[in-house]
Amino acid sequence: MTDPSRPLVAYAREPQLAPEEFIDLLVRSTLAERRPVGDPERIERMLAGADIVLTARCGERLVGVSRAITDFAYCTYLADLAVDVHVQRQGIGKELIRRTHEAAGISTMLILLAAPAAREYYPHIGLQPHDSCWTLPRSQ
Repeated sequence: MTDPSRPLVAYAREPQLAPEEFIDLLVRSTLAERRPVGDPERIERMLAGADIVLTARCGERLVGVSRAITDFAYCTYLADLAVDVHVQRQGIGKELIRRTHEAAGISTMLILLAAPAAREYYPHIGLQPHDSCWTLPRSQ
């Protein structure tokens, strides 16, 4: 039996997701604070360069996106996980992660850098912290 308080969510691979729709979701998820939403061409390149783009929709409305880069053999970098704040805490992010890992191959290690506000979320759904991640900042 379905829970009437939870929206019916349809998940799909959408490699041709429109940059405008992705930007709108980034804003509604608060991830826009850390993404170049003012540069639609860059967002378009980000989507085109992804190996996996998974979406979650309530009807036609985009409520979640997972964007990943993977070799389908050893590692999968989950570059973006965005869920509309109005439907967070309903399992959509967890399901997007599960489906992303499944699409990339469960024998890959799933890797992500947590947004500051999401640091407590990932351990809650079973991800483990790693103490030796290193980055080289982008130069814009």
